[in-house]
Amino acid sequence: MPKTFFFYDLETSGLNGRDDRIMQFAGIRTDEQFNQIGEPHNLMVALADDTLPSPRALMVTGISPQQTVDEGYTEAQFARIFVDEIATPDTTIVGYNNVRFDDEFIRALLWRNYHDPYEWSYKDGRSRWDILDVVRMTRALRPDGIEWPVVDGKPVNKLELLARVNHLEHTKAHDALSDVEALIGVTKLIAEKQTQLFQYLLTMRDKSAVKKLVNLDDAQPVVYTSGRYDAAYEKTTVVVPIAAAEHGNVYVYDLRHDPSEWCDKTAEELQAIISKPYAQRDEDYRSLPVKKLQYNHCPAVAPLGVLEQQDGWSKLGLELGTVESNRTKLLAQTDFIDRVAAILSAKSDYTSAPEAESKLYDSFVGGRDKLRSEAVRNANADELRALDPKFDDARLIELYPRYKARNFPRTMTNDDRDKYEAYRAARIARQAPGFMRDLQAIAGTDDLSAQQQFIIDEMKLWYESIVPIDEETTDELDG
Repeated sequence: MPKTFFFYDLETSGLNGRDDRIMQFAGIRTDEQFNQIGEPHNLMVALADDTLPSPRALMVTGISPQQTVDEGYTEAQFARIFVDEIATPDTTIVGYNNVRFDDEFIRALLWRNYHDPYEWSYKDGRSRWDILDVVRMTRALRPDGIEWPVVDGKPVNKLELLARVNHLEHTKAHDALSDVEALIGVTKLIAEKQTQLFQYLLTMRDKSAVKKLVNLDDAQPVVYTSGRYDAAYEKTTVVVPIAAAEHGNVYVYDLRHDPSEWCDKTAEELQAIISKPYAQRDEDYRSLPVKKLQYNHCPAVAPLGVLEQQDGWSKLGLELGTVESNRTKLLAQTDFIDRVAAILSAKSDYTSAPEAESKLYDSFVGGRDKLRSEAVRNANADELRALDPKFDDARLIELYPRYKARNFPRTMTNDDRDKYEAYRAARIARQAPGFMRDLQAIAGTDDLSAQQQFIIDEMKLWYESIVPIDEETTDELDG
């Protein structure tokens, strides 16, 4: 099959990829020259009655839960469409901040519906790519030929603003299909105006290519663009790998910073800096200039040679001498590197959730359970009534009655219904306080549009339709 890009975007019920849900999926397939292939996908995914959406998210998207139910596919139906029609062999699936956001929702949905949550992004010639850091690195190092938006004197890389200042197609911000059209336009613009950098970063979506450049066996300084770095230098700096990180990744040190101020700090002092809550970090707070580089996250990395052209060093506010001096100081401080690596490795970004739906990262599914999962996802309603998959994995056992409830409710036994209702009640009870607080805050504002007021009314009706309402709660909603 010819290689293709599939550009996509989601609108979701909230910001948590494991806990919130996809409400709208849109995507367009193109060839390698960005010519559209076939018709766009623009699909609603039905929100189940176990989920209260974020009122703030819905005020942005303008999508009501009722619309998804009326127009949408079940999650099982959407998962099949995604696997069969979208994540086809030799497809590079592309988004904008998708590695950290949209892709997480896709993984969680596939997991909940007994599909492998990973194969869509790497197997049979497939890959994924995130254009956000491509935009950032292009702005930092090769900005010519492209208009770059500035808001209140500060550089911004919002997709809708990039599309607007470059006169690209983007009819409606926060509509998934319109955002996809803008994404294709921005990608094509960079490919045309800065072809060499674009093609290079396209190859770096392969984690093996990233490992070849950034590794501990040959720990050389590299240019690295990431949202974690200083906006004053377009989120771009020079780093050097210093230690192995969990899951085969690597920690890198930002050579913009002299390591002398860090090397004498004790493990307790470093721990206090790393662990300080964001809400308590004032203007004097200095974060540790070490972060984890994840090879499979399509990082925007490049050799130092890219800075030798077009005044790259000056653009980053760096000099080769400073970088080399800081690197020499750092690599001499092996005790500091060991302390930092130990602290960061002990600090997990992942915490297991109370629900099986959110536990996809707890462990991989075993071979026999993979076959049982295949039987479940391929079964129609009649087959599900008789199917008893006898999973070994407790997560898959827990998911089964809920999978039937969301997708094939007529196949449920009385025991299934009891289990689902207990789960649903606990989940809604957990979500309800935040939902009520945000809904009341929004409803109390004075400048709501007619569409926003409609969404508020629809959220109230959704709440009433899925949550047991007592008199006190009804009064709160009416207020």
